[in-house]
Amino acid sequence: MDSPLCCSRLLFSFLFLFLSFLNYYHSNPQILAAAVGVISQENGYGEWRSATATFTRGTATATVRGGACGFGDLRKSGYGMNSAAVSSALFARGGACGGCFELRCVDHILWCLNGSPSVVVTATDFCAPNYGLPGDDGGWCNYPREHFEMSEAAFVQIARRKADVVPVQYRRVQCERIGGMRFTITGKSFFHQVLISNVGSDGEIAAVKVKGSRTGWIPMGRNWGQNWQCEADLRDQPLSFEITSSRGRTITSYNVAPSSWQFGQTFEGKQFQQYRD
Repeated sequence: MDSPLCCSRLLFSFLFLFLSFLNYYHSNPQILAAAVGVISQENGYGEWRSATATFTRGTATATVRGGACGFGDLRKSGYGMNSAAVSSALFARGGACGGCFELRCVDHILWCLNGSPSVVVTATDFCAPNYGLPGDDGGWCNYPREHFEMSEAAFVQIARRKADVVPVQYRRVQCERIGGMRFTITGKSFFHQVLISNVGSDGEIAAVKVKGSRTGWIPMGRNWGQNWQCEADLRDQPLSFEITSSRGRTITSYNVAPSSWQFGQTFEGKQFQQYRD
């Protein structure tokens, strides 16, 4: 049996190490924040969660054309027809734009397809709440419900078209894109805005910086959806972009746009490589 003196020494050693740990991270809060961010992102990636799903009929809806993320016609922008509007609990004020979700219909013998096949959709729009209706009867997108308003093309891959609302499971997955990220430049004079689309890997963007040949790196703020802005006159100089994904991965595309670029033009930069979870 251990003596009281031995136990006291072990307790003292443990307390010393614990206090040293706290002191280190107190002096380096950015390291602690990064560590916590990585842990939370890892835990939230690939885990199946419960939600509900409905769909919008046709191909001329906001879920397929336009939408709160600003991607425009999804067939032209490279996202295809497998898309969805997500409720505010998932939309994160535009932070979810471009993110990919795998969905499968579950626990409904009438509406779910046999074997519960899954489909991967891209978040391209916001499903607005309707607080005039209860969350379980029409107000599917009311906070804090997690809901997907899917395109018809995506919905019929997991459930029968005659279905209304179906229970689903979803999880975040990597986005598989063809080609590089696309930068569509808009704005005027001292107002510079860029729409970033066709983002692989995470699909979501957390931070953007732009640099001209006569400037340093300028942080850009989210205007709406996946449109980012800054107040700077960047005309007549080549432009470079630094993109940071939601999981903290950063990629830099130098001289994406030549000095002769014009507002309304789209240019292609580097692409995030796939990674293993």
